Amino acid sequence: MNENPSVMQLRKQTAEHAFGTIKSWMGMSHFKTKTLKRVSTEMSLHVLAYNLTRMINTMGVKQLIEAIEA
Repeated sequence: MNENPSVMQLRKQTAEHAFGTIKSWMGMSHFKTKTLKRVSTEMSLHVLAYNLTRMINTMGVKQLIEAIEA
């Protein structure tokens, strides 16, 4: 058996997790808007919320506020 993980296995461990979480937050549904520009905006907001949540969980609220104010 090959001990080196394949590219797809590495990709599933890194990038796919975030998309799976965001999709779950969306209710495993379709985008609520239409047109590419609006869907892009909607997805950007989902990604921003995901990243802020990760930062809060990683750093804590107090440290994150201090970093933003700096």
